[in-house]
Amino acid sequence: MRSKAVVVMASLSAVLVTGGWMVGRGLEGQRAAATPTNGARLFDEVVSHVRRFYVDSLAGDSLYAKALTGMVRELGDPHSAVLSRERLSRLSETTSGNYAGVGLRVVARDGWLTVVDALPGGPAERAGIRTGDRLVEIEGESTKGWTQDEGTRRMRGEPATRIAFLVERPGVEGRIPFRLTRDAVHVRAVRRVALLRDGVGYLDVTAFSGATAEEVRQGVDSLRALGARSVLLDLRSNPGGLLDQGVSVADLFLERGAEIVRIKGRTADANHTFLDQSAQRWAGLPLVVLVNEGSASAAEIVAGALQDHDRALVVGSPTYGKGSAQSVFPLPDGGAVKLTTALWYTPAGRSINRPIEAAGDDDEALDDDGATPTDSTKRETFRTDAGRTVYGGGGITPDVQAGDTAAPPAEMAFLRALGRQVGAFRDALTSYAISLKKSGAPTTPDFQVTPEMRDALWRAMLARNVAMDRGTYDAAAALVNRQLAYEITRYNFDGEAEFRRRATDDSVIQLALRLASGASTQRELFARAAGLPKPAADLRTARR
Repeated sequence: MRSKAVVVMASLSAVLVTGGWMVGRGLEGQRAAATPTNGARLFDEVVSHVRRFYVDSLAGDSLYAKALTGMVRELGDPHSAVLSRERLSRLSETTSGNYAGVGLRVVARDGWLTVVDALPGGPAERAGIRTGDRLVEIEGESTKGWTQDEGTRRMRGEPATRIAFLVERPGVEGRIPFRLTRDAVHVRAVRRVALLRDGVGYLDVTAFSGATAEEVRQGVDSLRALGARSVLLDLRSNPGGLLDQGVSVADLFLERGAEIVRIKGRTADANHTFLDQSAQRWAGLPLVVLVNEGSASAAEIVAGALQDHDRALVVGSPTYGKGSAQSVFPLPDGGAVKLTTALWYTPAGRSINRPIEAAGDDDEALDDDGATPTDSTKRETFRTDAGRTVYGGGGITPDVQAGDTAAPPAEMAFLRALGRQVGAFRDALTSYAISLKKSGAPTTPDFQVTPEMRDALWRAMLARNVAMDRGTYDAAAALVNRQLAYEITRYNFDGEAEFRRRATDDSVIQLALRLASGASTQRELFARAAGLPKPAADLRTARR
C-alpha cells in the first residue's frame, strides 16, 4: 500500500516539476527577447497566442468582441458598456418609446401568455383584444410554456406585416381568431394622468424618452382644464433616460434664465450649462414631486432643479444617486459603445453621485445600469434660492421623507414562505381574478375582498402546489386582500380603476394629497411640510 502511494506521489511530483519547467522555459525565453513595444502590437500578440494555443478553439471575431467588452468593463464604470446590435436596438426603443408591433403587454400565467392591457389606439386594441385574454397561438404555433420575452419578441416586426393570434376569452366558448397588421407603436412616458380629490392633479412619469416633455405639458394642461389647483408629479421608479428631456421637463416649471443643470466632462462639447429657455407655463401652481430609490439620472435632474429653485416640494425616499451622463457612439458592426462622458451638478452646485460598491448592467435604459448604490454618511450641505438646506452626494434627499418603512412581521413571514413559489402564487391570483370575470362578479370597482375570496385563492394556490402553512397565509390577510383587490380590479374593470385602488393604499400619495389639498401657493406647501413631525431616523440608513 505504501509503495503504491509512493508511486502516485512520484508521478504527481513529475507532473508538477515538468509543468514548472515548461512554464519557466517559456518565461525565460520571453525575458530574453523582451523589447519595448506599443499597446496595439501587444494586443495583437495576445490575440494570436489565444487563437493558436488556448485549450478551446475560438473564432477570431469572438475574441475581439470579448476584448472590447473586457476593455470597457475594466474602466470600472458600471454605466459604460459595449452594446451589440440587438442591445442597441432595445436601448433605442426604450429611449424613443417607439417600436413596431401590435401594442400588447402580456405576462406568463399558468404556462400561457395572458394580456395585461392593450395599448390605447394600437392594432390589438383596435382589433378588440382585451385584458384577460389568453394568447394560445401565435402564427399557428402554440404558446404553451412561452415566456413573456418570447411572446414580446414574436409580436414585434416590421410595420405593415401581418400576424395571426388565437385567443381564449373568459366566458366565451371556443377560441377567437384575430389577424392583425403590425404598426408603429408609441409607449407613452406619462402612464397616468388623473384628477384626485380636492382638486389635486396627478401625473405618473415612467421614463424620459423622446416625447416626455410634450406629454407632461399635455398632461398638466388637461389637469388644469379639469380644475386641478395643485399637481403631484410622480417620478418614483423612473430610471431616467434622455438628458434633453429632463431639461425640457424642468423648463416647463421654471422661469426663463433659471439654471437647470450643469454638466462637466473632458471635452469641450461635454461642458455645458442648461438654462430655462421659456417663461414658466403654470406660474403659481403648487407642485409636489414624488421620488424613491428607483428615481435616477434625468429624474434626479428634474427633482434637483425644482428643489434648488424652491419650485417643488420633494416627497418620498432618497433617490438612486446617479450624477453622470452617457453618450452612445455607433460602431461599424451596427452596435455601439456607451461611455460616461460627463458628471452633472444641480443649480446649487451639488453632485448627487452615490459611491458605487457593485456594478451591474442594464441595456434597457440610458441612465440606469443596475449599479448598487452604497450609503453616504457625510453629506455636504447647500442652500436653495430661498435658503433651505439641501444635500449633495447620495441622491436627492426629499424635503419630506416617507414611504420607506418595513412590512409588518406577518407580511414578511408570508413573503419568506412564498420564496421561489411567487410565480405560482401570481398564477393563482390571476387565474382566480379572471374566473370572477366569467361569473360577472363583482359588479363595482369599490368591492370589498371577502374571506370567501381569500379561501378561493388559497384553493387555487394548493392546486398549483404552493407549499405554505395556512396560519401564515391567514396572518397576512391584509397583504392578500390588497393583492386580490388589485388583480380582480385590473381584470374585471380597467387600469384606471386599479390605479384608484392602489392610490388609496399608497402612503406617499396620501401624504402628498394631504399636503397639497387646499394649498394655494408653493410657499404654503413648504410651510405645511415644515410643520410635520420629523422622522425618528434617516430612512437612508434604515434602508441600507
